[in-house]
Amino acid sequence: MARSGRHLRFGGDKAVDWIRRCGEGGITYAYILLYIALSSGQIFFNKWVLSSKEINFPYPVALTFLHMLFSSVLCFLLTKVFKIIKIEGGLTSDIYITSVIPIGAMFAMTLWLGNSAYLYISVAFAQMLKATMPVAVFFLGAAVGLEAMSCKMFTIMSVISIGVVVASYGEISISWVGVVYQMGGVVGEASRLIFMEIFVKKKGVRLNPISMMYYVSPCSALCLFVPWIFLEKSKMDSSEPWNFPVITLALNCLCTFALNLSVFLVISRTSALTIRVAGVVRDWVVVLLSALLFSDSKLTVINLIGYGLAIAGVIAYNNNKLKKEASQVNPIVNDFVAQERSQDFEEQVAMLPPREGS
Repeated sequence: MARSGRHLRFGGDKAVDWIRRCGEGGITYAYILLYIALSSGQIFFNKWVLSSKEINFPYPVALTFLHMLFSSVLCFLLTKVFKIIKIEGGLTSDIYITSVIPIGAMFAMTLWLGNSAYLYISVAFAQMLKATMPVAVFFLGAAVGLEAMSCKMFTIMSVISIGVVVASYGEISISWVGVVYQMGGVVGEASRLIFMEIFVKKKGVRLNPISMMYYVSPCSALCLFVPWIFLEKSKMDSSEPWNFPVITLALNCLCTFALNLSVFLVISRTSALTIRVAGVVRDWVVVLLSALLFSDSKLTVINLIGYGLAIAGVIAYNNNKLKKEASQVNPIVNDFVAQERSQDFEEQVAMLPPREGS
């Protein structure tokens, strides 16, 4: 009877453990779906706010400046006033000047130019151009010694580039001004990622995304305030009274902050690579839905073929990065396991009874 009871308890423990793992897996997938939904929704929301046919707030610098200002204030309230989240320290003035400020400047550039592109090109075409991100990251990384050139990586970059060129060839109404803005945003984002990698790998500073936003958002807001004064303030003054839909813009800023929080949730349960893979799914969702939601998004067969080719290259790039990260982790894990086994062996030897005569 006792043996039967132990068997039942053992079976019950396995069932509880299985249910717990399923629950944790469900939460993880829920976070990923939340990220995809918020990221896709924010792209459409920004396009809707900036569009002359909808909200008609054609001030991308002002919109991005509001995002960063809102994020700065909310991070300050969460960390310093209500103290819900603890900010990680360890930043010296030298690291702040050489890393955080460049990251903030590149983040501001990315958001400013990316939002400006929506005034000239469709959401679908903007997402197709964003597929060149791995190309920009790779070549900038190779320039600063973070990436190594190889035939495999050159082939992957070529596939992505050819796919984007084909997708661009299939675009019905192309605006080169919008293309320049979008590609400028891609270069800005690639530069931000390179600075982030230097920040983490070479300077050894690791911050969670909330801490990073706490330090970066004020820098980005300041970097955006200057171009807003010179580029958009006079336009907004001339169109008195300002077309400033307070509730809509407040919701837009809140959605931006929620998107950054969802990135934090996904990375905390998975990895940065998962965000990149989820981003591929997000891009397809945005491209297909934009054709249904916006009249300026007209997809052609050439568009889809080219974009599919580019996405295949992006997937190959992500897979290569995963293998590279795994190869860097395995020696550390093997050393740790070897040390643990050696320690266990020594402990087992110490526990053996002494031999006779010793």
